[in-house]
Amino acid sequence: MAQSAHLDTFTRDNLPPQEMWPEFINLDRLGYPERLNCASELLDRNVAEGRGDKPALVSPTTSWTYAELAEKVNRIANVLVDDFGLKPGNRVLLRFPNTPMMTAVYFAVLKAGGVVVATMPLLRAKELAVITDKAELSLAICDHRLSDEMELTRKRTDRLEQILYSGGEGDDTLEARMERASSEFTACDTAADDVCL
Repeated sequence: MAQSAHLDTFTRDNLPPQEMWPEFINLDRLGYPERLNCASELLDRNVAEGRGDKPALVSPTTSWTYAELAEKVNRIANVLVDDFGLKPGNRVLLRFPNTPMMTAVYFAVLKAGGVVVATMPLLRAKELAVITDKAELSLAICDHRLSDEMELTRKRTDRLEQILYSGGEGDDTLEARMERASSEFTACDTAADDVCL
């Protein structure tokens, strides 16, 4: 294993014993470097190689190029680090329907060196509280349309210290914070085998 970038080592510390891991075959032939941030590799590399104006994400309501998606990811990563104190290895619960913003938030957590704990909208507070406690989550990012169960989750656990809502109105939403954040962000220098989800 390479030197981890994670300051919060919870995920690596809680992996099953290595003899229980699947057999990773042919990884050496894929040529992964020892240091790799997958968000940077998938987004920044495409922009750097001249594909910034190509579609990266298309939904029925939204179309973002690689450059547009990368800028949103950078802004969100800055919000996570500057406003919420995210450190490499911290876990972040995501509660979204399948939307473009969920994709941007997912990449932002990875780019900042965090670990994504994605949940589906059908889960209720009882299940979300178990996930929150098991993964020792202190931060959740949630689509505002799913806030009822998220707020009930906050009441069911002592761990969930901060919830950032996406969408809706006000100066404290993810989008309002993004407006104030820098569009530049240097990806966390994660090891290729750092846990990311």
